[in-house]
Amino acid sequence: MRARRRHRRALFDGVANLYRASRRGYPPECVQLVIDTAGLGPGSAVLEVGCGTGQLTGQLAAHGLAVTAIDIGASMITAARQHLSGSTVWLRVVSFEELDVPDASFDLIISATAFHWLDPDVKFAKAARLLKTGGWLALLNTEERYDDPLGSDLRDMWLGRVDSGEAGAGPVRPPAADLTGAESLFGPPLERSYSRRIVLSAQTVIGVETTRATFLSWPAHTRQDFAAELRRRLRHCPDVHLTQQTSLAMARVLPRR
Repeated sequence: MRARRRHRRALFDGVANLYRASRRGYPPECVQLVIDTAGLGPGSAVLEVGCGTGQLTGQLAAHGLAVTAIDIGASMITAARQHLSGSTVWLRVVSFEELDVPDASFDLIISATAFHWLDPDVKFAKAARLLKTGGWLALLNTEERYDDPLGSDLRDMWLGRVDSGEAGAGPVRPPAADLTGAESLFGPPLERSYSRRIVLSAQTVIGVETTRATFLSWPAHTRQDFAAELRRRLRHCPDVHLTQQTSLAMARVLPRR
């Protein structure tokens, strides 16, 4: 499982530009809740883990936070740097496991659709160690729920190509589930869910669906077949209506013993 996780989490870097063009940001009210709950203000130290091409990073930086954003993909960081030109953000190509910073460096550690890729033997203990007293860990996940008939068609397309339980085949794992096993280090999680109706172009939907880890892990012929079928289903749908579901779970680090 560790080798599989490390392999899959590196696949996104090969589609950094498409990822940047296709993926949406996060609801402003969700980001604001994180900031308010963690008691952050201008200059507060924030670590974003798995920043990708900077969708959430820019939203955090807009609040005047001192953001350190890390990702294992050099192409992802390059895309984020281009997008965030002029922002005061420290971008680094490094994994969370290998990040070398002093203990108690951050007021908030935040990760959007990325924390599940981290080594489970490391992520909670290191997050707790890097947080200041009273600091918070915040996890976000997002899911696209397409209106039918595309929603049902797309589920069938995934299920016809993946093993049961594999990512892409069902509902996104809620972020609170990623806090399982952290009870000795963090307090009870605060959970919130946000829904917003959006409209995406057919080309953007293709970009979203073909930048998922499951898709990227398939052999070339399977990827080509899936993408071709999706294009066929969308050829008469220039605009795609959907609900973007964003889930948040955040927990405060417990006092050190």
